[in-house]
Amino acid sequence: MSSHEDRSGKPNRRQFFKKAAAIGLGATLGGSSLWRPHQASAQITIPNEPMPRRPFGRSGIMVSTLSLGGMFDILNNRLMLAKALDWGVNYWDTAEGYGGGRSEEGIGRWFARNPDTRKQVFLVTKLSTRRGGNFETRLEESLKRLHTDYVDLFFVHGIRSINEMESSLKSWAQTMKKAGKIRLFGFSTHSNMEECLEGAAKLPWIDGIMFTYNYRLMHEPRMKEAVEACYRAGIGLTAMKTQGGGPVKSDSESEIEMAGRFMQKGFTDNQARLMAVWQDKRIASICSQMPNLTIMATNAVAALDQTHLSQSDRAFLAQYSKETCGDYCAGCERLCSEVLAKRVPINDVMRCLMYFHSYQDFGLARSTFETLPTQTKELLTQLDFSEAENSCPRNLPIGKLMREAATLFV
Repeated sequence: MSSHEDRSGKPNRRQFFKKAAAIGLGATLGGSSLWRPHQASAQITIPNEPMPRRPFGRSGIMVSTLSLGGMFDILNNRLMLAKALDWGVNYWDTAEGYGGGRSEEGIGRWFARNPDTRKQVFLVTKLSTRRGGNFETRLEESLKRLHTDYVDLFFVHGIRSINEMESSLKSWAQTMKKAGKIRLFGFSTHSNMEECLEGAAKLPWIDGIMFTYNYRLMHEPRMKEAVEACYRAGIGLTAMKTQGGGPVKSDSESEIEMAGRFMQKGFTDNQARLMAVWQDKRIASICSQMPNLTIMATNAVAALDQTHLSQSDRAFLAQYSKETCGDYCAGCERLCSEVLAKRVPINDVMRCLMYFHSYQDFGLARSTFETLPTQTKELLTQLDFSEAENSCPRNLPIGKLMREAATLFV
């Protein structure tokens, strides 16, 4: 009997993870890991090769295949930013809404102290229409916080429908480009991604998109067609939420089996999830929330690893995805929200639960939840979600999850 099996011959989760920690294997899930960075046994493999780069759509700008996402508002983040450049991670992502502007301020402090590094960085920030429509003033405020005159890519933050990309935004983007405030323009989306991508492929003024994309979604027929349409249109594509974590944590035996399978090959299941997305050459970069050096190092090593997942590895991930589809919200918000008498951003609530269960980051989950409308918080325990559950293709227990969110975050 192996050291990580119990007497029934089944894997023992605690012993397995203990063994993984002892040999220095960290997970690459943003905000989480199989072991914690403070453990004495943790070891970090330092990247020592050039970070791969890919062209960002028709712009031709070469960006690192790994993008630095997360909060940068504390002194320790200076080391993170320095190491990101050392390791060739030149695509930095932030937003006005991250920490109420503190993330932009943290990056800005770096540029204020290291102005020569600004030209090395492909800098991205975002503004949400839900926080107001005065983009010109708000962009100026972002630039001031970032200590820069321009951003390389500007995203409209978290759209739910391509209809939000109205003609006034096109005119504004063109004006900002002429003024030298932004180089490229686009949007990010967590919801109804396929529809948003399909619509963007028909808009020649969209330069880039950041969207939820992972081993669970990349084989869906409509997603495949939408990604291909954007790629052919020359739109730069950035994948996020690549770990495929959901609002439910299954803790299943298949999860342990998957971790063991990839550990035997010398990398973690979390790194395997990243590799699966990187094998899609249409994706310019993966944006990963990397709150510490351990996670950034393991992600960077995965980006450098030239080992491709085998056909059987990909089939294994696909089978795991099928077995655990009931744990994952695929972002098809329109299906579940339209059946409600009053609109509730179910997908946003699911995302908060995902941060809590999969990222194990209650602070991020709580802060994201607090951005939702007050009315939403009240409706979570008042509405009957049975119709929404009937419309969910993954049969998620939406009502139960909404009540759990109300209990956790309200």
